[in-house]
Amino acid sequence: MQYNPVWENKIENMKKIDSMMDNDFKNVDLLIFPEMTLTGFTMKAEKFCEDLYGVSVSYLSELAKNFKVNILSGFILKEGNEFYNVLVHIDEKAEVKSLYKKTHPFSYSSENKHYKRGEQAVATKIGDWSIGLAVCYDLRFPELYRNYAKLKSELVVTIANWPDTRLEHWKILLKARAIENQCYSIGVNRVGNDPKVHYNGCSCMYDPMGNEIVSVKDREEIIYCDLEKEKVVATRKKLPFLDDMHMI
Repeated sequence: MQYNPVWENKIENMKKIDSMMDNDFKNVDLLIFPEMTLTGFTMKAEKFCEDLYGVSVSYLSELAKNFKVNILSGFILKEGNEFYNVLVHIDEKAEVKSLYKKTHPFSYSSENKHYKRGEQAVATKIGDWSIGLAVCYDLRFPELYRNYAKLKSELVVTIANWPDTRLEHWKILLKARAIENQCYSIGVNRVGNDPKVHYNGCSCMYDPMGNEIVSVKDREEIIYCDLEKEKVVATRKKLPFLDDMHMI
């Protein structure tokens, strides 16, 4: 779902998401939202933080259960006295399956002053798919994604609030993550404006050879794509480059 969240307003954003879900949304395995889904990329961590079963996860769990879909979404997690920018996986039974804490806070915007960094890569599972998780600025650090290649993940997902001024970086890096790890690479971004930045989305998907499958700019839209695990298997068998990978 590529959409324009109302700045720092969880209630209005839940209403907006509800309005975008329609009767055609069915037989879908996975629904992915942008970073900090219900707030936008705010630095007011203390004001908008939640525990693991707060407003965001409660709302998303209901959505997952009602539409029988796995969800990947972002929110601000509070643990003790620390705040994290996280990506959560909620399955179709409304259970929290995995939680990834953003490894690389965006120091250019002082995110590192408001959020603690995560310490580990997290690959979640949907059926027999292994899915590597990442958040926005993580995309600039390929070493995170190499952990997912080592695990032979078939898909890497990056949720973001990525500005239009660096749009070409977004597309090229998503494509590179697909090529170097021989997997599908999906990036889900927002559109619209926050108080400082303009976003034009460009949510997109690349196949294991780096071919663009879809890319959508400047529209609020649920973008539908089909993934074939066999394509990942075939690519890795024909071009067994990952077998020569050595982590240094």
